[in-house]
Amino acid sequence: MTRKITIMLMISLLAISVAAQDMAVTIYNSNLGVISEIRPLEFDQGIGRLAFRDVPSKIDPASVRFEVTDANHKVAILEQNYAYDLVSPDQLYAKYLDNQIELINEQGTLYTGDLLAYSSGAVTLRELSGRVKIIQMDNITETNFPLLPDGLITRPTLFWEYQSDQAGTFDCQVSYQTGGMTWEAEYVGLLDQNETKLDLSGWASINNTSGKTYHDAKLKLIAGDIHRAEKKHDQGLAEFGRMTMAAATPGFQEKAFFEYHMYTLPRSATLADKEMKQISLFEPASTGVEKIYYYRPHRSATDVQVVIECVNSKETGLGMPLPAGRVRIFKADDDGSMILLGEDRLDHTPQDEEISLTIGNAFDIKGEETILKQTRISKKVEDREFEIELRNHKSEDVIVRVEKRLWGFFEVTQSSHEYNRKDARTLAFEIPVKAKSETKVRFTVRFTTR
Repeated sequence: MTRKITIMLMISLLAISVAAQDMAVTIYNSNLGVISEIRPLEFDQGIGRLAFRDVPSKIDPASVRFEVTDANHKVAILEQNYAYDLVSPDQLYAKYLDNQIELINEQGTLYTGDLLAYSSGAVTLRELSGRVKIIQMDNITETNFPLLPDGLITRPTLFWEYQSDQAGTFDCQVSYQTGGMTWEAEYVGLLDQNETKLDLSGWASINNTSGKTYHDAKLKLIAGDIHRAEKKHDQGLAEFGRMTMAAATPGFQEKAFFEYHMYTLPRSATLADKEMKQISLFEPASTGVEKIYYYRPHRSATDVQVVIECVNSKETGLGMPLPAGRVRIFKADDDGSMILLGEDRLDHTPQDEEISLTIGNAFDIKGEETILKQTRISKKVEDREFEIELRNHKSEDVIVRVEKRLWGFFEVTQSSHEYNRKDARTLAFEIPVKAKSETKVRFTVRFTTR
């Protein structure tokens, strides 16, 4: 049976919980939200105290900024206290140790006494007679506490001691940072039947676990990696609850801002606490892509990766700053059903930069690397002969890009195929492999130690 907890008290503290007239929310990729809101607040002339309620439980109190919007009125915050010791059954029992409470069971029996101990299963009371009684909580339906203990509040609150030049209700702008807010781009790509064209759509996936709901807010998203000073304690992200997806309405408007990119929603949005919301990031776009096979023996001895590559340019059909996020690639089967081919993570990608997405490993193409010979030329010089075998079990010809990672000071003295240096440590080959056949690449590398 549901237990009932009753507190016989009228709370007399001045509490301001007026809804914000103007709410703006800016969310970053790094578990950070910046909130700016305008509320009408009532002040007495001189020094006073008020409670600024309806703040997120993960607020950073040190980041609070306050000002009266009307320059003719002057209000100064002299002292701020952030109270977050919230009312809960466990807190009430803990605060009432050595104080009198009342318990009522299913039969209506009343137990009264000083609370000596409490656990989830039992309560220990000292009755007026001095007798100590342990009461099992399974049979208790109601607990009565005479007063709300000092320090307990119903929701996180900023308590301000202020000095005002006059009495009245003034519009005040309050801004602050909070944890528990983050966003990430989510992309869905549909590959055409020829595997040469990709239809790409993007969503902003916003997760709010800050402990507050933001109604009808002006929403901005910042894409980029901002530098933040280390904090000694990180509250982290809680699991989100429900998920909502916005209707197909105009998405975000993008622009460069400082060294980042800002995405502004041209309409208001409500961000409920413990909710993940998804809003269209941009209109779906189509781009030409190339499917490439990579064999990188330093990553896998036998696997050949399948990679989709394109250029983020207007000429190819994209040409927009793409914030970091997960990309899922699908292809339609003959019956129209969507098959997931794979997924990868996209870094922040400016316009005109290359995009490379690893989709998976080719089932019918394998590689194998062997060191055929090691020859010591001198104390500091050694030759190694490598062989890379590529096996194509497909019914079509393919080209496999081989990237061989080397080390130290080296030069290639012999090679069966043309190559180029991708960088100071990597040799790159493009090897044609005919259907149902194999191709072997041999090359000799001279290593010199200094």
